Amino acid sequence: MTGPPPDVLRGLHATMVRIRLFEQRVQELFLARKLPGFVHVYVGEEAVAAGVCAALRPDDYITSTHRGHGHAVAKGVGLDALMAELYGKETGVCKGRGGSMHVADFSLGMLGANGIVAAGCGLAAGAGLSAKYRGSGQVAACFFGDGGINKGTFHEAANFSAVQRLPVVLVCENNRYAQYTAFRRTTAVDDLALRAKGYGMPGVTVDGNDAVAVYEAAFEAVARARAGEGPTLLNAETYRHGGHFVGDAEEYRSKDEVAEFRERDPIPRLEAAMLEAGTLDEAAREKVWADATAEVEAAERYAEESPWPDPSTALEGVFTR
Repeated sequence: MTGPPPDVLRGLHATMVRIRLFEQRVQELFLARKLPGFVHVYVGEEAVAAGVCAALRPDDYITSTHRGHGHAVAKGVGLDALMAELYGKETGVCKGRGGSMHVADFSLGMLGANGIVAAGCGLAAGAGLSAKYRGSGQVAACFFGDGGINKGTFHEAANFSAVQRLPVVLVCENNRYAQYTAFRRTTAVDDLALRAKGYGMPGVTVDGNDAVAVYEAAFEAVARARAGEGPTLLNAETYRHGGHFVGDAEEYRSKDEVAEFRERDPIPRLEAAMLEAGTLDEAAREKVWADATAEVEAAERYAEESPWPDPSTALEGVFTR
């Protein structure tokens, strides 16, 4: 196995496993009616968040989507604070005020998940403009979906970022469905990376179920952005194993299609490659899963035992001064 050094590969693997187990438990908790609101999980897409965030510095920025738990974990948000946020508890990363679709931690450069499709594109362009203006060398990576690439916000942000040569990486998580609509019904091109040509930036399509391929493409795009060469569009072709939200009846796609794409699961794929190359052995693999299981269980206990927000503080952190 060639490519990233062993420590990067082990980091990719551990991040993906942590996301997977966290999201699987979140599904169970939501179905048990322990979590409020709607929940959109990231199961199946872990290689994209892990690969992109591994290519970033700790002080770089990301913007996210309604399916943002995986991005938050990959950027460094702790599972305890994230789980508490989903519960709506005071100890949550946003003190229970954001919930599943609005997780943010500015101290980690996680500028927020967002319930509005493609809204993060404009935020990433703004963060990139700030970084350029300050000469900080920071990069902003923006996650959005194949539905978001058809929104005006994406096109405005892409054009502005290209004209201003901003340090932005636009990451399209192409999971083939915008909520319940197949991308081929709404998009005239098969390769979404072609959209980049209209803005004079590189466009790269990558197998979004291959964590190494995502990391390598992101590493190059981030290096280009940091060097002042402007934005890149990454089209990461992936697939969500479940429906649009937990509880989705999934009548818009066939069971055969879902089964086919689940065979391309990014985690066993990376594990097989690492085991074959000797970068990972069975004992180490089992330890990663055991450690992540214990971490998720501890996060659930933390959330369960944490206090609810004081109603008298409902307006705190809502308005700027």
